[in-house]
Amino acid sequence: MKLIPAAIALASIFGGAADSAPVAATDVQTGGASPFIVVAEFPHDPDAFTQGLAFAKNGAFFEGTGLRGESSVRKVDLTSGAVLKSFDLDDRYFGEGVTIYQGKLWQLTWQEREAFVYRRRSLARIDAFRYRGEGWGLTDHDGELIMSNGRAVIRYRNPTNFKTTRKITVTEDGEPVTNLNELEWIEGEIWANIWQTGRIVRIDPATGEVTGSLDVSELWTTEQNDDPDVGVPNGIAYWANEDRLFVTGKLWHNVYEIRLVDP
Repeated sequence: MKLIPAAIALASIFGGAADSAPVAATDVQTGGASPFIVVAEFPHDPDAFTQGLAFAKNGAFFEGTGLRGESSVRKVDLTSGAVLKSFDLDDRYFGEGVTIYQGKLWQLTWQEREAFVYRRRSLARIDAFRYRGEGWGLTDHDGELIMSNGRAVIRYRNPTNFKTTRKITVTEDGEPVTNLNELEWIEGEIWANIWQTGRIVRIDPATGEVTGSLDVSELWTTEQNDDPDVGVPNGIAYWANEDRLFVTGKLWHNVYEIRLVDP
């Protein structure tokens, strides 16, 4: 994907036509704007309290859901939204972010301080790790897991023991950026949902600086959830092999495939 150092804007929610007039969004670098278009919509379980999305290299699509008594990991058919396979967490757990690493599915929990590892094909749980603090978002890159905890700090963790190897503080205009939630590694950047907002920030993994942001607020409005304060944007998935980017939210009816375009 040719990424643009700017925010994105909604071109067409239902049609996704490239010639639709985009809506402007703020670019933290230049003060300008660049657009995105909605390429396609796919059905999404409106009862899924989405905490994380992930693609395997072969295109298998996975989702982690939250809420105690409703948390799960699941393999989902992207086209139909059907849940093909799932594993339900014990009622005491509140599931959080997921990623695919070394062919396995990894999942955080919110306040239970446990990370779980599953076989990707069967979703059988095969390992677990303890950690301090809360778990929010999870992604991976170059042999390390990358984790958020709702604060401004992103931690890199060793997948063999889940110990912190290093950390960065995320800042924008010199100020810390908190409420970092779902994470995704995309073409040399960490992308992160900011909880309770429509913003997705793009983070330089070397410095922690926010280099750009996306605003998916119009998708959020379109969803018209019964409780928009709960049904916030949360879910970023990049299928690197096909150069395809997807976003969704908690309790949303759709997963949106989007594409950045030149302004």
